[in-house]
Amino acid sequence: MQLREILSTALATAPLAVSAAGTLGFAVGNTNPDGSCKVQSDFEADFQAIQSNTDAQLVRTYSSSDIFGNPCHTPSEVLPAAKNAGIKVLLGMWPDGGAYDKEKAAIDEADPTSFGDTLYGITIGSEGMYRGTYDGDQLLGWISDMQKSYPDTLLGTADSWNCWNNGSMDAIITSGIQLILANGFAYWQYQDISNATKTYFDDMAAALGHVQDVTGSLDKVHFMNGETGWPGTGGSDAGAAKAGDDNMETYWHSAVCGLLDWGVDLFWFEAFDEPNKADAIGDNGQIASEKHWGSFNSDRSPKFDMHC
Repeated sequence: MQLREILSTALATAPLAVSAAGTLGFAVGNTNPDGSCKVQSDFEADFQAIQSNTDAQLVRTYSSSDIFGNPCHTPSEVLPAAKNAGIKVLLGMWPDGGAYDKEKAAIDEADPTSFGDTLYGITIGSEGMYRGTYDGDQLLGWISDMQKSYPDTLLGTADSWNCWNNGSMDAIITSGIQLILANGFAYWQYQDISNATKTYFDDMAAALGHVQDVTGSLDKVHFMNGETGWPGTGGSDAGAAKAGDDNMETYWHSAVCGLLDWGVDLFWFEAFDEPNKADAIGDNGQIASEKHWGSFNSDRSPKFDMHC
């Protein structure tokens, strides 16, 4: 029996087969609604809202230096805010377009290991293999460089669940990284909300099963759901996937709470609405707004009860 079959059997009996719930995290942007870079006090306000309304213990960021042309120096601002709040940070690097050196410099500048266990780890890249903005050799080179600079820090990368499942990330899986973040959005697969949780669970099980087959272990590399979410009211529909706060809440309590019950750590995309965010282009070439994916409004007020 393959490990993925063992996984499917284990998941079918969850949560009884799971000894502990997964850890909830949030993806947090590094700009304010007006497009300015967040500073420590902005992140502190973010974390106060998250901790007051959810059970989250972890956040992840994406870019460490420039965002929309602004030099944000995110690690130097988010880490002290997180330390004060007692929350952990998975720092993100966005190496696309020749930005790796600038991203690494912003992380080095913050001296992240001096913050102790506030620094959960560092991810190098996010969905670049899926988008084709970098290739496997480039990613492996960046991972190797970070392993030399941060040998005692958990390192990983994030990409779409199907890239982890289809073999294109096998060299990354065996590169020595400790964290694998598989992103999965039933919305982007144009699923009606009634079928969204099943699609999401199937995607996560497929990605995790392949990782386990490649490593020959159930837990050699720590597997996380790097992103999942649903657009709220004001967002764009994607075929049968209809945007709206009601559907977002339904997806949260079914899909997110369900995966946490399985014992899988996950990040909700995203914490706060970003009214300044550029539109996305879906696989079908259609434009879709990414301004309303937050489970909090841009003023940090919650859209629904986020406790499972």
